[in-house]
Amino acid sequence: MPTSFFGWVGFLLEKYGPLFLRGAWVTLFVAITGTVLGFLIGLLVAIARSVKVPARAGWLPRAGIGLLRGVLSLYIEVFRGTPMIVQAMVIYYGASQYLGLNMDELAAAVVIVSINTGAYMAEIARGGILSVDAGQGEAAQSIGMTHWQTMVSVVLPQAIRNILPSIGNEFVVNIKDSSVLNVIAVSELFFMSKSAAGTYLRYFEVFFITGIIYLILTFTVTRLLRLLERRMDGPKRFKVFGSQSDSRAVISFDREET
Repeated sequence: MPTSFFGWVGFLLEKYGPLFLRGAWVTLFVAITGTVLGFLIGLLVAIARSVKVPARAGWLPRAGIGLLRGVLSLYIEVFRGTPMIVQAMVIYYGASQYLGLNMDELAAAVVIVSINTGAYMAEIARGGILSVDAGQGEAAQSIGMTHWQTMVSVVLPQAIRNILPSIGNEFVVNIKDSSVLNVIAVSELFFMSKSAAGTYLRYFEVFFITGIIYLILTFTVTRLLRLLERRMDGPKRFKVFGSQSDSRAVISFDREET
């Protein structure tokens, strides 16, 4: 048996390498799927909460929109105000006990992360929508576009670019917070690490390896998201070609860095 720290690290990597990789894959799958679905949920909630009641609307539309806003606000407050580990226990065991629904652990993990992320994304998306000049939405509606068309074609493309760093931050948080799903026996990285550590009781060495894997995952994701942000920014140098009378002018300028 190894006698040094790095000897144990090498031994554990050799013996449990596939176990760590399997756990890392499950962690990444849950984080990616949960973030994407949560983003879609958040967008829909933000759009629904941004619906304005027409000035001449009757009491029934006003009551309906008010009720919808109340339900969505309650959803956001509940899932932002309680820990994900508690939500996992309530949803997974509650569905089994009261609905007779025995959910697959991985499917339950995706549902829990998606609903939790959706509550945070709803507020992030609302902030992105508010960051777009209101005059653009008013101009779109003045030419006959509906609220949905205005959001999809005018507001959301700009809002999504504005909130991209926050979306990336939620993705990184989900990679780390997926560790709490071990309470419902999801075979993610933390769960696999506990299984590996229990055999030889080398908890320090095992979780040192686990910490490095989490760091690699989050660092890689962060770098990829920064690259995506730069791609969405467009080129740093623009050229405008124009003509006036018989002369042609070429104007070039540098885009301001933000």
